[in-house]
Amino acid sequence: MKLDSAIVKALSLDPAVISVASHGGSGFSSTSKVSTTVTSPEGKEEKRNFFVKTGKGRDAEIMFEGEHTSLNAIHDAVPSLCPASLAWGKLSDSPGGAFLVTEFLDLGGGSIFSPSSSSSSSEGSGMSLAQKLAKLHTTPAPPPHDGSSDKPMFGFPATTCCGDTAQPNDYKASWAEFYAENRLRFILRQSESTNGADDELRSLVKKTADVVVPRLIGDEVLNNGKGVTPVVTHGDLWSGNKSRGTIGGRPGVEDVVFDPSACYAHGEFDHGIMSMFGGFGKSFWDEYHRYCPKTEPQDQWEDRVALYELYHHLNHHAIFGGYRAGAVSIMKKLWKKYGD
Repeated sequence: MKLDSAIVKALSLDPAVISVASHGGSGFSSTSKVSTTVTSPEGKEEKRNFFVKTGKGRDAEIMFEGEHTSLNAIHDAVPSLCPASLAWGKLSDSPGGAFLVTEFLDLGGGSIFSPSSSSSSSEGSGMSLAQKLAKLHTTPAPPPHDGSSDKPMFGFPATTCCGDTAQPNDYKASWAEFYAENRLRFILRQSESTNGADDELRSLVKKTADVVVPRLIGDEVLNNGKGVTPVVTHGDLWSGNKSRGTIGGRPGVEDVVFDPSACYAHGEFDHGIMSMFGGFGKSFWDEYHRYCPKTEPQDQWEDRVALYELYHHLNHHAIFGGYRAGAVSIMKKLWKKYGD
């Protein structure tokens, strides 16, 4: 395999000492491992590996820009949680193609739910997945890069893809408004464009977005009227997007996440998909909540998790056509408790 010249240029590599091999798999792109030799500042030759995704068309460009921005937002907050993204852009040798290059993540190495004292080798961070996610979800997001506000806002500086759904992330000051408009109403439109009009689903989503959302996650409700501060969320944190491995050749096995679809959101937004497919047991949640307590009112945490899980049922319905029954069930239960 030959490495596209745009990637060679982006990484400042010597084409004479590059090898490329297929690595891993993705339903949305081609993936490969790039191995090369670089000279360290001390003049020593060192082996270096990179992970590369390539795809075709504007959809691939959008997906890779979103993943690049997502990985670096997470990495900036918790460097040992995911690889950094090094570059993304258009391919030079394959017109219409796009690429993403990240640090190489070498997966494997023990249970992801090991106690924090042994979750990583002594040379690693020493932090468990629960500790890392708690840190991620308690680190305030930066203000918008476009200068539209000097305070953190809910949204993200790039479109991100959850599956192949390109999500709008335009900034909003209100978390309830962002979730209602940029997630629930948006994904209903996506669903109807692929599955056709659905009067019952539209009615339930409208009632949920208009009534349940402000009553359950409005600023006047959360944290005794103080609302929540935007933090970086992974956005697609099901059990298949976590593992253990080494990042960028650095020593120490770490609990890691990948394939993010980030936004600056309520930290509990990640809890929705984490609960939807399982894989995060009681020991994880007990440890996580020691470092990142449930938002007040704590007795409504399970209802908030269900509300956030709803988006992923609707997104799966829009992509795959199933999952409608789960979405309807969640909305009916929440309406019975928080509706008129």
